[in-house]
Order: sequence, then structure tokens, then C-alpha cells
Amino acid sequence: MTTSNDTSKNARELDGKRVLVTGATGGIGEATALCLQRAGATVMTTARTTPADLQIPDLFIEADVSTVEGVNRVVQETLARLGGIDALVHIVGGSSSATGDLLALNDENWQKTLDFNLFSAVRLDRGLLPSMLQQGSGVIIHVSSISRRMPLNTTVPYAAAKAALTTYSKGLANVVAPHGVRVNSIAPGFIETPAAGRLIERLANSSGTDSDTARKGLMDALGGIPLGRPGRPEEVAELIAFLISDRAPFIIGSEYVIDGGTLRTI
Repeated sequence: MTTSNDTSKNARELDGKRVLVTGATGGIGEATALCLQRAGATVMTTARTTPADLQIPDLFIEADVSTVEGVNRVVQETLARLGGIDALVHIVGGSSSATGDLLALNDENWQKTLDFNLFSAVRLDRGLLPSMLQQGSGVIIHVSSISRRMPLNTTVPYAAAKAALTTYSKGLANVVAPHGVRVNSIAPGFIETPAAGRLIERLANSSGTDSDTARKGLMDALGGIPLGRPGRPEEVAELIAFLISDRAPFIIGSEYVIDGGTLRTI
């Protein structure tokens, strides 16, 4: 896989590729957009709010892809502005449950989590796949989570939605592979995004400890990370760039775990 200062023949391997990255204003999404741009791709990004330091307005769409209206806007504007699409990287996701009591969650709580983590992907795929199928090529990457295999008590709806996303990805891959479209998923573990960093600081402040202690507490909650540290957004971005590239033509319907060894099972 390439790095940001790679001068090899792979450094501009995505020249001419048109890519949409969701959730691209921070964390893994932002790192992915930058990585793909360095590799030569034209990258359309989308998020619920427009960043204050937006550099290329024509390549950003403000929309909430957890809603039908938001997805429709992203699909229409992406195809109109780019004239088609070669890759979709769907990173949007998260848990918004306000309570750790699973039985206290109502249908609205569950539906909101499913819309955010599962149906956003289903709807975007449904809107953008026809363009890929027409040209006979394309790549779709869904970002899942290791939570689907080790749900925490406080994030069961999120874990269930990510499990469904992975299963959906595998099924979709089987359907569209004969038509030249590759679908894969990625399951990150604990990645220290800016949001995770802020959480670490809040935990440190509330418990009267330092950030290293709070970080270790989060790692311990996952059963520990053999590598000894959380992942970095750019490490996930490099994996995504590889899977989009022409170096991965036979990788279809797979899920890549990137978690520093957190999952102890094969």
C-alpha cells in the first residue's frame, strides 16, 4: 500500500478515478479523502455540516445520508458534478443511543441507528450502482466495525446494524461481481480519531486521571489491543486506497479487520 510520501509507480495509481466519500469532514473519512486525493482521485465528499475550512466547495455536498432526502441529494449531485462514479467509500456511522439500558430503547432509537449505519449504505448503493453497472466497473467499500463480532452492552443496536451491513455487503458483492463491480467491507477496531481523542480527555478529566490512563481504560474495555495502541485514521485510509486500486482486482466480498489484534478469533 502507498504512503503519503511514496514516490513509486503506485503514488498516483488512482488518477482519473471519481470517488465519493461519506462522513469525510473528520476522522477516518477526512483521512481517506486526503489519501485518495494524493493518489490522484477526484474526491467528492459529504457530511451533515459544511466545514469552516472547506477548500473545494464544488466537491462537497452537505446532506444527512441517514435520511432518504439526504441520500437522494448526494446521489443526484454526485452524478451531475462528476459525470459518473468509480468508487463509493461509505464511512458514515456511529451510535447515538443515550442509554446503556438495552430494554429502554424504543423503536425510534433502533430505527435511527439502522438508518444511520445500514440503510444509508443500502440507499446510496441503490442510487449509485446503476452508473457503475452501466460502465461495467466500480468499487464499493462499506466501513463496518469489530463491534459486530464483540458488541458492548452500551452499543448493541450499533453492533447489530454493523453486523447487518457486513452481511449485506457480502450478498451485494455476489450479485454485482459478474458485472465488474467489487464490494468489500472494512471493520476497524479502536481508531483514535479526533472525536475519540476528545472522549479520552473527557474521561480523564471526569476521573481525575491523565489521558494515557483513560486511553488504556478504553482499550481494556475492548479486551486489550495486542499492538499496545489504538489505530490511526490514516492507517485505515491506506487500506481503503489499496482496495479501491487496481492492485486488488480479485478481492471481492471480503471484510478486512484492522484492529491491532483486538479480535482474538480467526
